[in-house]
Amino acid sequence: MPFVNITIDGIRMQVPQDTTVLEAAKKANIKIPTLCHLELHNRETVNQVASCRICVVEVAGRRNLAPACCTKVTNNMEITTHSPRVLTARRTNLQLLLSNHPKDCLNCAASGNCELQDLSEQIHTDVNAYEGANSKFDIETSSQSIVRDLNKCIRCRRCETACNEMQTVGVLSGVGRGFDMVVGTALHKPLTETQCVFCGQCVKVCPTGALMGKSHIKEVWKAICDPDKIVVVQTAPAVRAALGEEFGLEPGHGVTGKMVAALRRLGFNYVFDTNFAADLTIVEEASEFLHRLQHGGRLPMLTSCCPAWVKFFEHQFQDLLDVPSSCKSPQEMFGAICKTYWAQKMNIDPAKIIVVSIMPCLSKKYEASRKELSGSGLQNVDYVLSTRELARMLKEAGLDFLGLPDGQFDDPLGYSTGGADIFAVSGGVLEAALRMAAEAITGKELEIVDFEEVRGLRGLRHAHVEIAGKEVNVAIACGLGNARRLLEEVRAGKSNYHLIEIMACPGGCIGGGGQPFCDSKKEADTIAKRAAAIYAEDAGKEIRSSQKNPYIQQLYKEFLGEPYGEKAHLLLHTHYTTREKL
Repeated sequence: MPFVNITIDGIRMQVPQDTTVLEAAKKANIKIPTLCHLELHNRETVNQVASCRICVVEVAGRRNLAPACCTKVTNNMEITTHSPRVLTARRTNLQLLLSNHPKDCLNCAASGNCELQDLSEQIHTDVNAYEGANSKFDIETSSQSIVRDLNKCIRCRRCETACNEMQTVGVLSGVGRGFDMVVGTALHKPLTETQCVFCGQCVKVCPTGALMGKSHIKEVWKAICDPDKIVVVQTAPAVRAALGEEFGLEPGHGVTGKMVAALRRLGFNYVFDTNFAADLTIVEEASEFLHRLQHGGRLPMLTSCCPAWVKFFEHQFQDLLDVPSSCKSPQEMFGAICKTYWAQKMNIDPAKIIVVSIMPCLSKKYEASRKELSGSGLQNVDYVLSTRELARMLKEAGLDFLGLPDGQFDDPLGYSTGGADIFAVSGGVLEAALRMAAEAITGKELEIVDFEEVRGLRGLRHAHVEIAGKEVNVAIACGLGNARRLLEEVRAGKSNYHLIEIMACPGGCIGGGGQPFCDSKKEADTIAKRAAAIYAEDAGKEIRSSQKNPYIQQLYKEFLGEPYGEKAHLLLHTHYTTREKL
């Protein structure tokens, strides 16, 4: 690729000719402030609308200031990034944004994680420099997952890029004109009347708190304090790989023991693990896969653990509703078993049990409200808290999280294998299923349970796994845009896969919409470190294949009967719904 010579703040350098001024400045270790600019997952998706004009610079010979984020360098270009004219323009542009923004930062859930707030501090601007009319939008709380306060929208369109380009869901776009223009849904419909899948990737990229996860902290505190309720909590595997970040730890620190101890201190009656149900999910899902494989069933089979992905195909691929596994997610399986099998063993009225889930995912909040998932007659999961919400509860309670001694999960619903841990990472569900399927097909115990060929964090991957001389073709997608590409292959009859895993979020659940916020420029590295923590948990387990979990074996013996049997179908399987494609 040809290089060009440029001068930036007096520094002469050579850069590729397709480089933007912003990228060139980074190479020269010059920081240009940005707000609307966003790079997702190693530049796979870039928001480059230049709407905020915070990154403007002077280019010699040009009359107007240029936005650094989308201005390409040219040979012999001379750039100044902090002249008086540039600094004045940036301050004015920021003041204009703030003039139509609420000033109630102390009441904002994004306070402390707000890029607009950080930028105001960096530029030292007068937030009241311009007075005038303000936008007036009702706060939208129709869903269980996401709250929209468009009064805080700065029209950066980062959420639109995440929704339309990365996830290809197509819910958000610019609506209205002039002063009334805002990024929202068609006809300003509530999210529950759109094809939103509640993945939360829009929340992750919103710089101001216009989009936030819906909080259920108050309801959980109320349940904990109710003496007539037995409040149990389950924790997803991805949470333990990220929770420490909220308390100053570097990404990649597993905090399972401290998390368990903290949950007990909060007052939960029993602390269980979603991993138990992940092992159960593998037994059911692998059994279903083997049944299809051996009896000429519908292939490929797609995993069904991710509720955002499930709602995506219900809207977008209604002709393929027989392709995904009918298994409920581990969260829902746990709730069903807790309010039936465990309630009977403990002689507790299921109506008195409150199941709280700690999840990396905002779509799990939506999933808990799906009526068809409650096979026992009760809602399987009562409340879902994100990783961020759990951190807020711990801070609110004044717990010294890092100083807590490690705790242990309660049995039997707290015991799990390494195969359950890796559910948190893209490819992990598929790998755990292969561990069981391989032993079932060969009748032999695996000496090596690691299927390295399905691991990785690329958005779309393919692998060939040999089991007893038979080649099993598998595919893995994380991110719904990648899922769409795979499903279009299946729809066109071009797929030769036997088993496909799909997760809505980058890297899998470790990149979920409810995980701790991180700098988008560091997200790929953060996700990789979280993945390493998960694989370390798996490698450290005594038992690493889900079907060997002794408490899962006991569950089938005492209560469920045969895997993929009648009672298992009643409690652990579901059906899918054709939803309107808008």
